[in-house]
Amino acid sequence: GFNLLKELFIKIQTNAKNYSKDELEKIEKFINDEIIVKTEEGNFEINSKYKVALVRIEKRVVILEDLVSELKNIKIEFDDLNGAYNGDLVLAKRVFNPRSKTKAKIVKILDNKKNDVLVYVKDNAFYTLKENIRLEHKSAYKYDELDVLVIDNKSFDLVDRVGNLNDAKIDEYISLNLYDELYRLEKHLDVNALMDDIRQRVDLRELPFCTIDPNSAKDHDDAIYFDRSENILYVAIADVSYFVKEGSLLDELAFKKSTSIYLPSKVLPMLPPILSEEMCSLKEGVDRYSYVFKIYLDVENLSVKKSELFEAIINSHKNFSYGRIDRVIEGHLDQYSKLEKEIFDYLIPLYDITKRYRKKRLEKGYDFRTTENRLKLKNAMLESIDVEFSTASHQLVEECMLFANIEASKKVNNVGIYRIHEEPPFKAVSKLVDDVNILGVNVKLQSDVHETITHIQNKARQSMLGAEIDELIIQAQTQAKYSSKNLGHFGLGFSSYSHFTSPIRRYSDLVLHRILKTKQTPKNIDEICEHISLNERKVDQLVWDFEDRKYARWAALHIGEDIKVKVVDTEKAKAVCYEKMIGMKVVLENYKGQRLFSKMKVRIKSVDIATKLIIASII
Repeated sequence: GFNLLKELFIKIQTNAKNYSKDELEKIEKFINDEIIVKTEEGNFEINSKYKVALVRIEKRVVILEDLVSELKNIKIEFDDLNGAYNGDLVLAKRVFNPRSKTKAKIVKILDNKKNDVLVYVKDNAFYTLKENIRLEHKSAYKYDELDVLVIDNKSFDLVDRVGNLNDAKIDEYISLNLYDELYRLEKHLDVNALMDDIRQRVDLRELPFCTIDPNSAKDHDDAIYFDRSENILYVAIADVSYFVKEGSLLDELAFKKSTSIYLPSKVLPMLPPILSEEMCSLKEGVDRYSYVFKIYLDVENLSVKKSELFEAIINSHKNFSYGRIDRVIEGHLDQYSKLEKEIFDYLIPLYDITKRYRKKRLEKGYDFRTTENRLKLKNAMLESIDVEFSTASHQLVEECMLFANIEASKKVNNVGIYRIHEEPPFKAVSKLVDDVNILGVNVKLQSDVHETITHIQNKARQSMLGAEIDELIIQAQTQAKYSSKNLGHFGLGFSSYSHFTSPIRRYSDLVLHRILKTKQTPKNIDEICEHISLNERKVDQLVWDFEDRKYARWAALHIGEDIKVKVVDTEKAKAVCYEKMIGMKVVLENYKGQRLFSKMKVRIKSVDIATKLIIASII
């Protein structure tokens, strides 16, 4: 019935002439309710006092979507929903209110789309976990305070009892549910993965390849080896496309996921563990299929002479952690075996070479000193934050991967899968200049965007606000995304760039491997790019949502305690903690317009676990 009614109102709004008997009976009812009026020509139209629309609930706004023209969409307040929910077909009454923006409020739900909705119970009512909208229904009395349930939004019947908000283990389910990723918890597909390639692969098992990863890594996508005498860099990448055949069930699921999700406590992989942790992973001392770039470096001119790409079989002689390689680069060799010495003998000169390439690259690209906050959990509760810095070993690996990614992008015809990053618009750059000046660092617009940003960074380094200003520069950027057309990568300063080096955890890289092997571009390449770009953002938001839930639980146990924060949003009075629980966001209840990034001591006042809202007051 839902779509029929929607179609009927679309017909009326587009002045259709032909109505079925059924439709005329429905119209009659609406005429009696004064919602539809008959015109003099005998047509029908909607009474100008009313609007028939679909409800679309976004993060902080409710949009009444016009059935015919997007231009006629209007925003209303959450309070004016009147029991309606996402996807419902509603009747809104236009309200003349000179003071408020709201021009309508919902007076009736004409038809609601059946939705399973995630709610929690508070004060004998249901609240949606996504938007915190109150849904009144008598059946809420049956449940305990803070029970988390999936209910049918039409009948309010119970679909699934999830648990209780007091249990920290529930957070993962909530975040996955809110972002439609619950299917990731289902049983993995059975995969019969065999290394049974009958064609001749290039045999590189003798070369002492190594992998360098975080301590906890299970999926080793990439291994490197450097031939010092010839200045040839080998970058070996897991040959995922050999095991994941285009169009297979496994491939469809990988496309749907399009990336692995890295939560603080675990990985929800794009591919089943038998592939991501076993058959594709370049494990130590095991023969593995890989797709290898052989890159001939011109070390004098800091360029690449040429590169070759082929399917090979390698054997990673050693898996190292970043920390171990950092110590090696610093000259602390610890105890090492003969094999390790053989690897260090090429890694140390390779580091010196990549450092020079990096310096040249940063003349066009940017160096953002990025740190990552890693949440350490114990029994699903937040225990501490590890701050990870980009160290020498990270930079060594990064430069090697950039070589491979650039070379891969050059080997694609004009239509492929590129990682693009467009130059920020003028408006964003001039706002950036204003913001930096407000902070007391004197900067001016330069002749182009690149020069302006470099000028700001140089000025910022002399002030105490280097990291904060980097943060503002990053916010001024457009978002990087995937595209079938090569539009260059502004942030890295490359005219051509692709993602090639992580096919175990990113679908884009898998597609690129297939394009390079078959010399064919998928027909639906634009859809693929669109889908994986959107999903990448969605997964980022999911991870932030999960992390914010962990921060909120920590704060709930520390009400009344003092923390150190800096203001990060002057309009919404938001601040972020910069020591101990680094990255925790709070809203300041007694904010008096302090300057952006000003530091202060605040006291945790109240916490809402469901909405993740932490309120603090400036002492």
